[in-house]
Amino acid sequence: MSKPSRFPLGLDSMGQAPAGARAKTDGRTVLRPQRPLHEAARDAVRQAAPQGLGLDSQPMRERMIGVLRREGIRCEPVFEAMRRVPRHVFVDTALANQAYEDTSLPIGLGQTISKPSVVARMVELLFEGAQARAGGSLGRTLEVGTGCGYQTALLAHLSSRVISIERLKPLFEKAGTNLSAWRLDHVRLVHGDGRLGHGPNAPYESIIAAAGGDDVPQPWLDQLAIGGRLVAPMHRSGGRGQVLLVIDRHAGGLVRTEHEAVHFVPLKSGIA
Repeated sequence: MSKPSRFPLGLDSMGQAPAGARAKTDGRTVLRPQRPLHEAARDAVRQAAPQGLGLDSQPMRERMIGVLRREGIRCEPVFEAMRRVPRHVFVDTALANQAYEDTSLPIGLGQTISKPSVVARMVELLFEGAQARAGGSLGRTLEVGTGCGYQTALLAHLSSRVISIERLKPLFEKAGTNLSAWRLDHVRLVHGDGRLGHGPNAPYESIIAAAGGDDVPQPWLDQLAIGGRLVAPMHRSGGRGQVLLVIDRHAGGLVRTEHEAVHFVPLKSGIA
């Protein structure tokens, strides 16, 4: 079994952490581990990884990447991140044997983990915008819609910093559990309203959203750095279905381009 990468993970919540695990920082509740992190990481991997299915083998991920290549994905850095992040750890154990198929899977509360091909394509579009920057990193990245944390883990391998916002508290907590085995020190999970973005860490070189609306919220545009790129599912011009919308911010303004059709859950305001 391959060993997960290890990085510390920050979580900011408006709610309460378990007894003995709370620490106050500037009036916010930051979740702290109740046991040494190396012990929690080992337990998380043991509990999340089904046994006897061969899911943690590299060939399983290589087979998935082969499917994505045939779908037209060409971004090698995205493939390398997918090699390093085991998708089956982020889905329910009953669905783990489908983790490396090109299909979306339910993660609870009416939400899904997106198809690997859709995740790869969206991050590929982000990365194409990043290639002009030094080192080809996604830089400081804002993710709207953490979900189960799989895409967050991929972004962590491609970004210098990741701020990920989830409006649904149970999913925020699930993502924190799923990601705890990797201890991502440059990733911060925030329980909040994703439509507002996250101003304290703006501007962002990369912004990616996992829910679609009628148009891009103004805070996202305000928080996008000059030279940055935003990728989000939005309703097509004229209102017929969703497409992947790419917005590039230049010194002279914003440039929008529409790409392939997609289907994502609606973008909603508030927290729950």
